[in-house]
Amino acid sequence: MLEIRAGTATAVLPRRRLASLAAGAAVAAALPRPARAQGAPLRVGLMLPFSGTFAALGENIAAAIELHLAERGGRMGGRPLQIIRLDDESNPANAVQNANRLVGRDRAEVLIGTVHSGVVMALVQISRERGIPLIIPNAGNVAATRELCAPSIFRSSFSNWQPAYGMGLALGRQGVKRAAWITWDYAAGNEAGEGFRQGLAAGGGEVVRELKLPFPETNFQPLLAQIPGLNVEAVGSFFAGGGAVQFVREYAAAGLKERIPLCGSGFLTEGVLGPQGAAAEGIRTALHYGDGLDSPKNTAFREAFKARTTRDADVYAVQGYDAAQMLAAGLEAVRGDLGAEAAFVRAIREARIDSPRGAFTLSPSHNPVQNIYLREAKGGQNRVVGIAAEALADPGTGCRMPA
Repeated sequence: MLEIRAGTATAVLPRRRLASLAAGAAVAAALPRPARAQGAPLRVGLMLPFSGTFAALGENIAAAIELHLAERGGRMGGRPLQIIRLDDESNPANAVQNANRLVGRDRAEVLIGTVHSGVVMALVQISRERGIPLIIPNAGNVAATRELCAPSIFRSSFSNWQPAYGMGLALGRQGVKRAAWITWDYAAGNEAGEGFRQGLAAGGGEVVRELKLPFPETNFQPLLAQIPGLNVEAVGSFFAGGGAVQFVREYAAAGLKERIPLCGSGFLTEGVLGPQGAAAEGIRTALHYGDGLDSPKNTAFREAFKARTTRDADVYAVQGYDAAQMLAAGLEAVRGDLGAEAAFVRAIREARIDSPRGAFTLSPSHNPVQNIYLREAKGGQNRVVGIAAEALADPGTGCRMPA
């Protein structure tokens, strides 16, 4: 049995700091934990954006999860799954309320979510407080698998550090000694910037200047005007969505594209090559997935996803599919009994996930150890042209995971 039920958030609960998240999670901790009847449907809370800017990302993650469940006949570990959808609207202010709703009123026994790094922190905190398994299918904030790591928290996607580290490493290996970094001044951009800096340093280069503007401002001209005088051989960048479209276009329009190669974390061109047009042609980025990966698993996945949704699979669909594969690995090992918590955690931690991106395992802090591919924008695709970093693990700094 595979039942899909929709839910939406209504009330607004402000949340700006981790302290307020902890307070909200403490309320959830006081709620009774859901009963675990092994033969009953397993209640999976799927907290994703199904409206707003990131709706397409949420829909692709959810569709891929449902695809894998359908491939398994709607059961894992002998139990049917009941999926409870909740639209988080990518709104951090509603995050604590939404997480409490899933584990309280909706009695979710497993949580999967979300896209927005600010929103996922409510899920991270509630998982830490109550031990409810959480699989993160996108949000890349490093804290979730670093200082806030926990046995119950897993990620099927990436840390913000990983793709940018791979890009920096690839540049260093190409002989680049001096580079600049340009981004929005917020968590994702800064965490990616640290990865880029470390990767370039490992290859013998250095970031000589960081250029930032407040999120989500798009007045790039004052920053672009500084680049010619920096005496750099490359410019690394983290932007996404509409900001990435405008930045790439303005970089080319400023006459910089042919003089100083632009590169970056894969989200600079992921999903936005169409509106970026000719300005993106030739830009190299690094990410854990890309167009043209030639493997039976990827081919079969893309065909099945297209048949189910009429859409082409992307990195978000891959991350959703693998979240479902990870959950299945844990449930199969305990025959659907979440009461066997240690065995469930151990099974996911030790699993080898046969992903469309290429098989991966998990690091001790439960982040994917995965290839970061070097990609080049060609003809409207992010074509894989090599491996920037093979089997790359996030360092897991600050994680104190029980043995």
